[in-house]
Amino acid sequence: MTQDVPTPQRRYARVLSIAGSDSGGGAGIQADLKTFSALGCYGMTAITAITAQNTCGVHAIHGVPPDILRAQIDAVVEDIGVDAVKIGMLHAPEVVQVVADAIRRHNLPNVVLDPVMVATSGDRLIAEDTVGTLVRELFPLAALVTPNLDEAGWLLGRQVTHEDELAAAAQELLALGARAVLLKGGHLPGERVVDLLALPGGAQHRLASQRIATHNGHGTGCTLSSAIAAQLALGLDLAAAVQAARRYILGAIAAGADVRTGRGHGPLNHGYAPVAQVVLNDYS
Repeated sequence: MTQDVPTPQRRYARVLSIAGSDSGGGAGIQADLKTFSALGCYGMTAITAITAQNTCGVHAIHGVPPDILRAQIDAVVEDIGVDAVKIGMLHAPEVVQVVADAIRRHNLPNVVLDPVMVATSGDRLIAEDTVGTLVRELFPLAALVTPNLDEAGWLLGRQVTHEDELAAAAQELLALGARAVLLKGGHLPGERVVDLLALPGGAQHRLASQRIATHNGHGTGCTLSSAIAAQLALGLDLAAAVQAARRYILGAIAAGADVRTGRGHGPLNHGYAPVAQVVLNDYS
């Protein structure tokens, strides 16, 4: 007697961004969707806040009510499904709680947490009392946390100012409950940019690249975390996903380095090398 083999269902690699909207199009939800599309994934959104923002700064922030945020996540997950999640701007403790509850209820996989606290312009995007809730509720649920050095300073209560401090700082972030950390060293001076990937079990990888001269760095952190989530949705393991995402963002920075968009910090060129939307076979 032969056993029936299930017929595979063809679908896209699905990535959900839970983040704030950037009306200027360079960061937040807008950057995330551009990144997902460029890397061949199907992007979806649950918007946490609406910002009035451009390349010069953030003019206003309007939070989305928690019940509407919850409804957005539930609507997407219960119909379309999710292969990976990128989390960005969570401005208030109740918003963090809604997201954490949704991750647990739906058992959402491949969660990449970008602890967005300050915009490229220097504008603060998170209430101070949110940081503790973020660490307590979301660090243990995320496959990877991706702070830059300013955000790491907020989380650790001290500044990280030298390359030789990255390893210890990453270990401290793991001790706060993170499962893995990509500590981004782009704010350090020098001709090289060095990031440090700290994985479960103690393995650490230094990822170095030549610094690209540009005034267009708006949305770099959003784009990198989105690219990592996209690569995880496509089936890469964490270390390979980080490497692939880094290659993508370096190309996006270089391609948009001399383009003028607005009067402040312009965006990357997210679509410099687009990939056709990937179709996967799902046997579930």
